[in-house]
Amino acid sequence: MNLKKVWAFAAAMLLISATAIFAGCGKNSAGNASGTSGSIIILGSTALQPLAEQTAKDYIANNPKASINVQGGGSGAGINQVYSGSAQIGMSDVTAIEKLKDEATAKVLVDHKVCIIGFAVVTSKDIKINTLTKVQIQDIFTGKITNWKDLGGDDQQINVINRTKSSGTRAAFLNTVMDKIEENENLGTVQDSSGAVRTAVKANKGSISYLALSYLTGDVKSELNIIKIDEIEASKDNIVTKKYPFWSFEHMYTKGEASGLTKAFIDYMVSDKNKSAVEKLGYIPISDVK
Repeated sequence: MNLKKVWAFAAAMLLISATAIFAGCGKNSAGNASGTSGSIIILGSTALQPLAEQTAKDYIANNPKASINVQGGGSGAGINQVYSGSAQIGMSDVTAIEKLKDEATAKVLVDHKVCIIGFAVVTSKDIKINTLTKVQIQDIFTGKITNWKDLGGDDQQINVINRTKSSGTRAAFLNTVMDKIEENENLGTVQDSSGAVRTAVKANKGSISYLALSYLTGDVKSELNIIKIDEIEASKDNIVTKKYPFWSFEHMYTKGEASGLTKAFIDYMVSDKNKSAVEKLGYIPISDVK
């Protein structure tokens, strides 16, 4: 073999090695074709976070080479972070267009509806009222009603606890219960996550707020007062039949079509294998929606 052929052979081998290395790096960040290994970040809605965390735990148990990092931050953060490429999946309680406000930008993202989540208006345990009308709730959050006595309760100031503007739960509340009537920004306090709302309502007398049903399972039900809306309970049957108004689809957004570990995880989220976890944690499987 002459010197030119030796150099040509060496260059070819170097190119093959470099290609293999870069291909391997791509698989580590997005997951391999089968989705059994790789690393992804899931970020966004704290309402969907408990299900995403449990599903990730179950998925990794069967695929130990996969790394799935689930974080909160709110629906707005989820949509923006997946658009920027900082996360592979953005979780949201509302559609991307509601957060991005730009149709061309929103079209870059692919929507994967993974389940339905119901929400409930909740109060601290000391409030002895079990139902409110939509108009009464609107009057509370706009500041027209500030004392529980005006709603049939004790003479006690109403302590409103709201969510930040980036919250998908707040957007769902605004769209379905408030009928898009803006809340009074000067009322009460603001919490940045569903878990923080649950803690604040439990700790402060006279409080009212709203939570995903995934935060109202088990013993928590006995710690808070769950309010019916217009006498209708926040139950699966009432949500599926659309008798109860306060619910939304849960979305997992990807930038472009999902592939590798990202696709495998989303497929597992909506699979029959994951259905028991969905129901146990207070969500409604997407397959149950007519």
